[in-house]
Amino acid sequence: MADLPELFPGFRSETIEGDGTPIHCRIGGEGPPLVCLHGFPQTHAMWHRIAPALATRYTVVLPDLRGYGQSGLAGPGADATAYSKRAMAKDIVAVMNRLGFPRFRIAGHDRGARVAYRLAFDFPEAVEKLAVLDVIPTMAMWDRFDVKRAMKTYHWLFLAQPEPMPELLIARAPVQYQDYTLASWTKSGNLSAFDERALAHYRAFYAEVPRMHATCEDYRAGATADWDDDREDAAAGRKIAAPTYVIWGSHGIPATGEGILTIWEDWADTVDGQPVDGGHFVCEEAPDETLAALLLFFEDPEEAGGTEVG
Repeated sequence: MADLPELFPGFRSETIEGDGTPIHCRIGGEGPPLVCLHGFPQTHAMWHRIAPALATRYTVVLPDLRGYGQSGLAGPGADATAYSKRAMAKDIVAVMNRLGFPRFRIAGHDRGARVAYRLAFDFPEAVEKLAVLDVIPTMAMWDRFDVKRAMKTYHWLFLAQPEPMPELLIARAPVQYQDYTLASWTKSGNLSAFDERALAHYRAFYAEVPRMHATCEDYRAGATADWDDDREDAAAGRKIAAPTYVIWGSHGIPATGEGILTIWEDWADTVDGQPVDGGHFVCEEAPDETLAALLLFFEDPEEAGGTEVG
C-alpha cells in the first residue's frame, strides 16, 4: 500500500499501540492537537485536501481505524464487538495519550464520526471540541430507517449480515463494489471527486480480504453493540458535553427527512453546523467549504487569524 507522502507534505507516518491494536497514523503540524478520523470505505488519505492547511494551526493526527488502511486487525477469534465504536474510541484515546495529548479536538467523517462521538460520550474529559461530518447518531439512523433512507444506505443492512455472506459476495469484485459505493454517495454520481492516488490507497486496503472482513464487522457492530451503547446513553439522559459542530453534504447521506441539527440537539448540549455543497464525501467534494467551517469552529479567540482557505 503506497505511503502517499506527496499528498501529506511535512507529515510523518508512525504506528502507535492503541488499545491492544497497532494504529497507523500520519502526523504533521504544530499547535494544539487535532485528531481526524476517516470513514468507510476509505483510509486516513481522505483528509489529504484538508489536513495540510489544518497543520498550519494544529498538530494533526490522522489514524487509520482498526481494521482499516495500515492499522492492525482485531485478534484471532474476536467478534464484531472488537470493531465497535467504543473499542475504536479506546484505540484513539490510547494513541493520543502516547503522543502526550490527553485532551484534544476531534473531527470524524462517516464511521470515524461515530467513533468520535462515542469517544466524546465515553471520555468527556478528553474532548475539547467535536466535529461530525455527514452523519446522524447510530440510534437515530436506525430509528429513521424508512424506505428512502434504506435505499440510500442499504449497506447498513447488507454488511451487517452474518459472516460469511457479505464477504463472499464482495470478494468476487472488491474494487467494483468499492468504486460503486464511493461513486453512488457523491453529488456527481461518479468518481471525479477523488484523487487517483487516494483512490488507489482505498482500493489497495479493501482488496485485502481480512480488512474487507473487518469493515463488515464494523457494520455488524453498528447493528448491535453501537446501537445498544446509544440506547443506553439516551435512556440515561446523557448528552455530549463538548461543543459539537455538524457538517453535512447538501446531497449527502443524512440529507433526508427532518433537520439534521434538530436530531443532534437530542445528543449534545451545544450544537451548531452547516451544509456544504456536495455529497457524502465533503472533505473531497467540497474541501474549501469544509476546511473553512472546521477552522472557524476549532479555533479559540486567541488563535484567530492567519490561515487563508481556498
